[in-house]
Amino acid sequence: MQPAGLARRYAAWSLDAAPLAALAVLASHGRIRDGLARADAALASMSDAVATAMLRVFDAGGAFPALVSGLLGNHAMRASTTELAAAIVAAAWPPMLAFALLGLAYHAAFESSRWQATPGKRVLGLRVVSADDGARIGFGRAALRHAAGVLSWLGLNLGHLWAAMPPRHRAWHDLLAGTRVVQLPQPGGLPAWAKWWIAAQVALAFAVLAWLLQTTNAALQAAFDGLI
Repeated sequence: MQPAGLARRYAAWSLDAAPLAALAVLASHGRIRDGLARADAALASMSDAVATAMLRVFDAGGAFPALVSGLLGNHAMRASTTELAAAIVAAAWPPMLAFALLGLAYHAAFESSRWQATPGKRVLGLRVVSADDGARIGFGRAALRHAAGVLSWLGLNLGHLWAAMPPRHRAWHDLLAGTRVVQLPQPGGLPAWAKWWIAAQVALAFAVLAWLLQTTNAALQAAFDGLI
């Protein structure tokens, strides 16, 4: 069996991650709601501070450096920025923790089972095996493999990108756990539906970015409207 490529591994991971993420959000929806409410209030306060500073600088005929200096020295701006960061953390950590714990149990159980793969890996013909002899791994090693993935996330995904390196295509967590991901013989490359699945995620990421920009712009416009 040949080593699994990075694109196929990502497609499999994201197939597994989608339902786990949905469960994590459902389990944490109250904390997410409260955190987003705090973030909305902090964004409004920050927008007010920015709008006020901009109007003062423009009325005085100042330039961009004066605006930057005014914002950096603005106590309300610093306080609202700190509150916004705290609100985002408050909204994000509960689902992230739930996702991590669900993922640990899910991946360890499936990858140490007779399937040797999660449902996402299985549908794409992937198996997790021992790096030494290609044998089935136990629950402990599967749990270690998943937990070691934290290092790859903290490394800005460099550890995951390591799976693109030939010849064995082993990510950092595979190296630490003594495992590798192999692909069963299949005709052709990545299935068309898997390519569309990845493309949909890219489109969703751009949509979220556009929404964030629109939300920020709307808050700033509302602040200007309140001052004029």
